Amino acid sequence: MSFPKNFLWGGAIAANQYEGAWLTDGKQPNVTDVLVGIMAKDPGLAWNPETKKYEMKLNPDKVYLSHDAVDGYHRYREDLKMMKGMGFNSFRTSISWGRIFPNGDETEPNEAGLKFYDDMFDCMRELEMEPVITLSHYETPLHLVTEYGGWSNPKLIGFWMNYVKTVFTRYKGKVRYWLTFNEVNNMFRIPFVSGAVLTIDNPADPSDPIGSTTEQDKWDAFHNIVVANAMTVEAGHEIDAENQIGCMMTASSVATYPYNCDPENILGTLDAQRRNIFYMADCFCLGIIPTYLNKVWKEAGVTVTFTEEELALIKKYTVDFLSFSYYRSTTFDKDVNLKVDTSGLVCRDNPYLKDQAPKPWGWAVDPAGLRYTLNVLYDRYHLPLMIVENGVGLDENLDEEGKIHDDFRVHYIEEHIKNVHAAIEDGVDCRGYLYWGPIDVVSAGTGEMKKRYGFVYVDRFNDGHGTLERKTKESYNRYKEIIESNGEVLL
Repeated sequence: MSFPKNFLWGGAIAANQYEGAWLTDGKQPNVTDVLVGIMAKDPGLAWNPETKKYEMKLNPDKVYLSHDAVDGYHRYREDLKMMKGMGFNSFRTSISWGRIFPNGDETEPNEAGLKFYDDMFDCMRELEMEPVITLSHYETPLHLVTEYGGWSNPKLIGFWMNYVKTVFTRYKGKVRYWLTFNEVNNMFRIPFVSGAVLTIDNPADPSDPIGSTTEQDKWDAFHNIVVANAMTVEAGHEIDAENQIGCMMTASSVATYPYNCDPENILGTLDAQRRNIFYMADCFCLGIIPTYLNKVWKEAGVTVTFTEEELALIKKYTVDFLSFSYYRSTTFDKDVNLKVDTSGLVCRDNPYLKDQAPKPWGWAVDPAGLRYTLNVLYDRYHLPLMIVENGVGLDENLDEEGKIHDDFRVHYIEEHIKNVHAAIEDGVDCRGYLYWGPIDVVSAGTGEMKKRYGFVYVDRFNDGHGTLERKTKESYNRYKEIIESNGEVLL
């Protein structure tokens, strides 16, 4: 058992969960800077009836851990060297849009922000790690939301293209793999962060900006992002023919199985998959606006219109590869409410899955679901695939000897990587496995440090205290062995 010769082994993080330094060197707030956990409807915003705009108003009783995160802004060299110690040949992170254009609508970029990523990418290259860079990982500048309403406003396409052309040009030759919008198919689950959508004109409930977002707002954002994605592919190829421009989807919903063979559950499963990934991935990967959306739009009472020019653009400039996250599976039962958390869709427990991550999160673990997801996506899109998030969050603390014995994480990655190899043997063109997240960072979903994913432990806690000291866990050594053998130790 071994993987392709040039297989990308590595890990993935996001700027907003790792860097901290949220107002350093000219950066201004982004959407996640006003949240404590993206699944919570608790934005630090307040409606100003005089200006008829939302303004940032952080809650003094809450700890916004992402503001300092794990201080990656100042410690990335140390951290990247630890990643190289595991044998990484690739590393995924994001550019914080607000470091380059602090408010998002400036015409000239912030040189301090550009220089920071210059240095980071140079460090990766020196360590012989391929940068895999996300252009937008829940990091839309807050000003673009409070001033323009976010991606529901077509003006954001122009601001976005100014940003992406700037970074494509600046980092030409340093970055070859680009991801456009992180988990953008979360648009209707977490619209404030995924689509930076906010109703700013007569909001239905000024005390709840997220809840005041209308269905039309969300579908307008969908329209604008689909157009912007195609324009990004076009620009990326024009600026550097070596660029590979990919999209990034949360794909756990692909592994939604019918609970039984009731035809209503079969059809319900198909509908869940369409509404949670295919509606967006079909646009990016196939260059089409799916016909099944006509029914969705009719049910939602919205109007979505693409011009002939836009349709031609979307068709011509599809992505070069599809990257995705996978954490868990679920089963669909028409008699059980379908819900969502940061791991994916949640409906009825699968009685055939015996593995479960330890509480308090306790996800059902389904490594075969990753193989299934790889096969479904490859059969549907015939594009190279890259796993850029797969991992397990655990509640961990150092023992009396100052160590962490994370046996469950070792088990988790071994079983999932075995299934990645099985999918490759099935004929899937899978180019890489980038574990989320190789160093402890602030959890996006819950906004805490308690939920730890890393092979490297960071001494920081939910109340904000901690030394930020880094220590390796037992899983660090096991992942190193897997990489060094190109998977053969899993035989």
